[in-house]
Amino acid sequence: MTKDKNSYINRELSWLQFNERVLQEAADESVPLIERFRFLGIFSNNLDEFFKVRYATIKRIDEAGKGGKSELGIKASELLDLITQVVIKQQSQSLDILSNIQKKLELENIFIIDETQVDNDQHDFIKNYYLQQVSPALVTIILNDAVDLPLLKDSAAYLAVKMELTNNYKQFALIEIPKFIDRFVVLPEKDGRNFIMILDDVIRYCLNDIFNIFSYTHITANMIKITRDGELDFDSDLSKSFIEKISDSVKDRQIGDPVRFVYDKTIDSETLEYLMSKMGINSKDSVIPGGRYHNRRDYMDFPSLGRTDLLYEKIKPLEIKGLSLKSSIFNTISNKDYLLHTPYQTFSYVVKFLREAALDPQVKSIKITIYRLAQISHIASSLINAAKNGKKVVVVIELRARFDEQANIDYAEQMQDEGVQMLFGVTGLKVHSKICLIEREEENSIKRYGFISTGNFNESTAKIYTDFTLFTANQKILKDVNKVFSFFDTNYRIHRYKHIITSPHYSRSKLFALIDTEIENVKLGQPAFIKLKLNSISSYKMIDKLYEASRAGVKIQMIVRGICCLVPGVKGMSENIEVISIIDKFLEHTRLFMFCNNDDTIMYISSADWMTRNIENRVEVSCPIYQEDIKQELMDVFDICWRDNVKARQIDASQNNTYRTNNNPKVRAQFALYDYYKEKLNAS
Repeated sequence: MTKDKNSYINRELSWLQFNERVLQEAADESVPLIERFRFLGIFSNNLDEFFKVRYATIKRIDEAGKGGKSELGIKASELLDLITQVVIKQQSQSLDILSNIQKKLELENIFIIDETQVDNDQHDFIKNYYLQQVSPALVTIILNDAVDLPLLKDSAAYLAVKMELTNNYKQFALIEIPKFIDRFVVLPEKDGRNFIMILDDVIRYCLNDIFNIFSYTHITANMIKITRDGELDFDSDLSKSFIEKISDSVKDRQIGDPVRFVYDKTIDSETLEYLMSKMGINSKDSVIPGGRYHNRRDYMDFPSLGRTDLLYEKIKPLEIKGLSLKSSIFNTISNKDYLLHTPYQTFSYVVKFLREAALDPQVKSIKITIYRLAQISHIASSLINAAKNGKKVVVVIELRARFDEQANIDYAEQMQDEGVQMLFGVTGLKVHSKICLIEREEENSIKRYGFISTGNFNESTAKIYTDFTLFTANQKILKDVNKVFSFFDTNYRIHRYKHIITSPHYSRSKLFALIDTEIENVKLGQPAFIKLKLNSISSYKMIDKLYEASRAGVKIQMIVRGICCLVPGVKGMSENIEVISIIDKFLEHTRLFMFCNNDDTIMYISSADWMTRNIENRVEVSCPIYQEDIKQELMDVFDICWRDNVKARQIDASQNNTYRTNNNPKVRAQFALYDYYKEKLNAS
């Protein structure tokens, strides 16, 4: 099929539509009020990363004079303009939503006040807070024509100050908003009312304390923020280690080219023009008028004030029936496989498994891949503990996990110092697989145990990301997993796998073969379907293959959280494909592939999305599910998600993010899944 504008949705524009679904959650009045604030924070944080990475990449293509139409389906310059238009519209929507939430909060006796609304009782508290907490951390830059503007930090927020001096001269300055002080200052409660002041306004309230050496008649302070290119550029210095190169590249991000400049739309034109001139902002940089406050990602940490009624009810993660946290996991999974589905079930099983391995005298080695760890990681502690107990511990850590590079460098150095053998991935490939292999001596031979997951081994994200982890002692599967670790050690040797599917060598060909089987079966009049749950799909080759299956008559159901470049429901191309997206309380992160196979369903859980990078440029593992009870469980999970008619949006060519509603009983998948697992646990 030829690539034309009707065959695919542009990747970047599709991503912006995904972020609009996040914005819809902030606008949804059925979502608890403080959670709505937090969705605004997620929307803003997503947008920051988008500009650092995707917008920056398109800008590079444009500046290289390549046009970009072959890679992007549209000229890079046109796409940059389109993105800016969409983002300006979304930013405007987000400001309206923010205003609405604040009005609703006032009905709950929670007031967000600015520097003009401070009363006498609050004055002393704010001044004292500023002097004790804020002032020591404040960086203030006085600007003048004779001195170059110091480099502004990526994604830091600044107050642009303009003073009109008594001698008719104008003095400009910048105040950096401190990152390590809570953005929301909770003021003393008064008559049953709660008051919150944003840190920016605390600083505005105390401007005279900062600039009292100047004699001015008028002073204003408006917020600005610059976002820089977040791609890593590696130097070719052969004397540097890989860790040194990554570390240097992370530092260089702070001096990357600007890709977005956001400013308070009430700023006066003189100040704006002065700052843009000083910063070298030009027409190819996305200049976006915004509201009074930037870095709204901080709303993810909006204080709860003890108001649990304004938050989602916290769920207690459940245990897995038959898999006890109080007895040996090795003994239990030696008999059958078990599936963990976080956050509905507790991530403690992963930690318990590694802790048991660290202490068990029969365990000889532990091998694991690490992509993102929690800030305080029990996973890392367990691996260090195992090394101290004489186990051979091999950790393949991906130092290029975007925006977690420095954290991974710190963990790598810590584990290496404690005797853990560190491998830093494969040249040219990111290691994104989520696998662990444990070798245990039993009756004078080695038996393997392990787990394969769709998500990171991270205790923090396991509370909010939905992920599958298969605990298994299936020696056939684990023999294949061991070959993956051999590939990390000697990656010039390409292994063959009988059970798992791996990228970059086999994913496309194996998935194509599975799709071809469905095409053949439907032609033979046999049952055929494809059911996919993904974070994103942007590979044109994979999309074309699904179009081929649709044209043959294969029914395809897809649940795609984020980017979806496939256009469903188009007659003669994709009329047998339906796509929905679920955005709700938890972040949908599970990846599941199901193929009818003439009613003998073939099923995989996977670390890989159907994006070119996952298929061709990463080490990924898709694990088959052989055990019938787990296959049934995964079918149930997909079915519950597919029946969602509360939080599911229909994905189609219109990109309107229309909620998928019908007259059936209401099904909210994430709530229904918790009930499903609770019933499963309590069943006799």
